[in-house]
Amino acid sequence: MDVLSDVLLSVRLTGAVFFDVDAHAPFATESPGVGEIGSQVLPGAEHVISFHIVTDGSCWAEAVDHSAPPVPLRAGDIVVFPAGNANIIASSPEMRGRPDPAQYYRPADRTLPFSLATAREPGAAHTRFVCGFLGCDTRPFNPLLDALPRIVHVPISTESRRWLDSLVGIAVQTSGGEGAGREAMLSKLAELMFVEAIRSYLDRLPADARDWLAGVRDPQVGAALRLLHGRPAHTWTAERLAREVGMSRSSFADRFTAYVGIPPMHYLSRWRLQLAARLLETRSVSVGQAAAAVGYQSEAAFNRAFKRAVGQAPGAWRRGRERRPD
Repeated sequence: MDVLSDVLLSVRLTGAVFFDVDAHAPFATESPGVGEIGSQVLPGAEHVISFHIVTDGSCWAEAVDHSAPPVPLRAGDIVVFPAGNANIIASSPEMRGRPDPAQYYRPADRTLPFSLATAREPGAAHTRFVCGFLGCDTRPFNPLLDALPRIVHVPISTESRRWLDSLVGIAVQTSGGEGAGREAMLSKLAELMFVEAIRSYLDRLPADARDWLAGVRDPQVGAALRLLHGRPAHTWTAERLAREVGMSRSSFADRFTAYVGIPPMHYLSRWRLQLAARLLETRSVSVGQAAAAVGYQSEAAFNRAFKRAVGQAPGAWRRGRERRPD
């Protein structure tokens, strides 16, 4: 079981590339926080992540709220703002732009991305980058988001640069008939780039890191996560998991909690609810069937746990999801 892939698929990652920017120094482009524009760029998404991929030249990325220091970017780098905070891409650190929330919309008469260009000055350094957004679910349970820092900055691998080159090639196509399907292709390429960024970030985590992603990499905790994700409806206990990974119960419970932040049985309960939430989106699956499929013996117990986690009973939650924008 690939735990990271299992989570990414369950939280319904969706992407959109919004801007293809051709910039010449000095420049500063400031993006509003997703609290302001999230519903415009990805309607219906519970949480929106912003990202930028540099395809040519170099620049700097910075969070407007200074929650992390500025990071230098060069061609082949991707920077992700998992919390969706307002951010700046500029030719020099500490520069500021003027965000325009009206630019962030899905046009009815043309396809994304929008092409933007700054004034060209003789001899000015040139930078090209694409900007986009990724939507995902946060409820009932998304263990990945809490494991990511305010800014994720990683280089794209040489192999994945081929995908990046394809993305850029598609992004600069003219609109009209020859661009048919372009937006959908860019959406999927954006999702691939995000997964690549998380994989690269995971590979670069220091040995002493303690979070969910580091737990995926840890031999014992990672093995336990694979068991829980591979057989979520199984009647697991902490003792049984500890035996499976070759540890004592107390040592395993301490190690799992140190990495993941919650005990193993709490993690299993929350992950079962996430899986049940996906099942509830299938109209042919009843609440009782969803509960049984993820290991609950009692529909009443499932209802209580689900309402405690998301603030709504499963039936009400399902009706709300059916009314969400497409």
